[in-house]
Parts: sequence; structure tokens; C-alpha cells
Amino acid sequence: MRKNEEDHGAVLLRYGKSILLGGGAALLLCLGFLLLAAVGISRGLLDASIRYQLTVVACVLGSFCGGGIAVRRCGTRGLFVGLAVGGVLFLLQLTIGLLLFDTFSLDSGALGLLFGALCGGAAAGILIGGGGRRGGVREKKKRRR
Repeated sequence: MRKNEEDHGAVLLRYGKSILLGGGAALLLCLGFLLLAAVGISRGLLDASIRYQLTVVACVLGSFCGGGIAVRRCGTRGLFVGLAVGGVLFLLQLTIGLLLFDTFSLDSGALGLLFGALCGGAAAGILIGGGGRRGGVREKKKRRR
């Protein structure tokens, strides 16, 4: 292989590792937020009728934090890395749901969780990643007279 191909392989491996790490961190943060929400519901501080909204908020917050971790590790292409972290979070949630429950239905709010995870990751990619050019501000060229 040429050196350029080896560099591309190393970059893709670094991106993949960062995305999986961010997805795992997003899942843990999402579960932690849901644990706090469950404690709040059991103590009567939160109403039990807002369970679905709390799960979507947990997806957004978890995906934002996990996307932020992944974007900081990658450095560039923040939007794509953040979206990938949101996708990984949703796939992890889907896998856990399929393992724990008997049936699967998109009618029970899976699309809200998907969009929440993707939006949180995209927000992290835009806000934390920057996505702009690196370096200082260019000086304006002076006209010669």
C-alpha cells in the first residue's frame, strides 16, 4: 500500500474509534439522565405523564455530550461525526430494546428517539466542532497605487 492509503486508513480508524466511544458515552449519559428522571417521578417531583418527553430529552442530551466527546477527539468534520454518534446511540438503544422486549414497533415513539439522537449529535458537531477553517483571520490585500 502507498503511504497515502495508510494515512487514510489511520484517519478512518481514529474516526470510527471516536464515534464508538462517543456513542457509548452518550448511552451511559442517557441512562444516567433516565435514572434521575425515574427517581424524580418516584418521589413525586415529576409527573409520570411526561415519560416520553423525558426519554427524548435524554436522547438529545446524551447525544450532545457523546457527540462533543467524539468531535473533540476527531477535530474536523464535526457535523458528520456528531450525526454518526447520534446514529450509534439510536442503534444501541434499538439493540437493547430488541434484546429486552418481545416485539418491535416504530409506532411507540422510536422516530422521536431517532430524531432526538440525531439532532443532539448534529448540535454537538455544529457548536463544538466549529467546522470552519483553522488558523487566524486573513489580512486584506492592500491595493497598490
